[in-house]
Amino acid sequence: MLANQVLQRTIYEIGDIVECNCSIWSMEGMLLASVGEEKPAVRRAVKSYILDVRECGPQIQKIDADIALFTACDELEPIYVFVMEHRGSVDARVSGRLCISQIEALIRMNKERMDKNRFLQNLLLDNLLLVDIYNQARKLMIPVEKRRAVILIEPKNPEDTIVLDMVRGLYTSGSGDYVTAVDEKHVILIKSLEETEGYEEINHIVEMLVDMINTEAMMNVRIAYGTVVPELKGVSQSYKEAAVALDVGRIFYPEKNILGYTELGIGRLIHQLPLSLCEMFLEEVFEGKDVDQFEEETLSTVDKFFENNLNISETARQLFVHRNTLVYRLEKIQKQTGLDVRVFEDALTFKIALMVADHIKFLRTEEQ
Repeated sequence: MLANQVLQRTIYEIGDIVECNCSIWSMEGMLLASVGEEKPAVRRAVKSYILDVRECGPQIQKIDADIALFTACDELEPIYVFVMEHRGSVDARVSGRLCISQIEALIRMNKERMDKNRFLQNLLLDNLLLVDIYNQARKLMIPVEKRRAVILIEPKNPEDTIVLDMVRGLYTSGSGDYVTAVDEKHVILIKSLEETEGYEEINHIVEMLVDMINTEAMMNVRIAYGTVVPELKGVSQSYKEAAVALDVGRIFYPEKNILGYTELGIGRLIHQLPLSLCEMFLEEVFEGKDVDQFEEETLSTVDKFFENNLNISETARQLFVHRNTLVYRLEKIQKQTGLDVRVFEDALTFKIALMVADHIKFLRTEEQ
């Protein structure tokens, strides 16, 4: 079934062309879209015509002096009744058949898009056997051997469909790109790539999407992308990688709105660790104490210290504190943990421990 907005737009266009009132009705006798006001006589004619169609078949047409009725079908299955109030001013038979041809073409296009969308969703979720991927892709005329990458878009307000509509408006299946969704929280763009295109081009595309959605939709989004895969069967892998990138970014890089799977660094490694191993590591580093033992001021200080590559002078300057004050704060961490973060190896251990602690919090939140 076509969306009511599509039917209404179509009937307006048809009405302008044939210059008469038109309407589209369901096979249950419900008015779906119209040009002009509904008339009791038209409703009675539609109900009578539907009975004739059920008795004689969908090929029947009914053309009176001022009204013409036709059936729009999907593979010989009657779907809609099209009505023209022509008043003898147009060739009702020819005009009606042309209008029916247009409506049936829309039905076929929508059905093909739905079939393609269902196939892509099953492909992303790994619900297809390898042989089914090749067979259905050939049937839907989707190239198999084509470089692609999955771009996963997470709107701040997932209930709003404006992001999905905007991305669909930019990328159509005719260009080899496909837009779909497997849940209500994300929009998925399967981006087709040329042989010369790589992660730099993908990053440019993602930056453009972030700017456009922020400017036109006034909405913040986070976007992640997976690795480039050479064949259609690898699309599910790229999708999983993009989903991992979003999770890793949510835990370790909350300030970033663009995340590439190949650029996640140590965060991707920590994300793959089981909860038991993470807890064991924290037990060893913090000697049974919790991360909450550190004050917010201490954590922000050490974060800035790491950002400046363990440079005490530059960190003190940016924090607007005396060098001795900074050294005092760092020595306080050493007393609490035995780790001197001014030494690279200890700094690395402390940084990883903080990231592992964030990972544990995320896992426990997911379990609730």
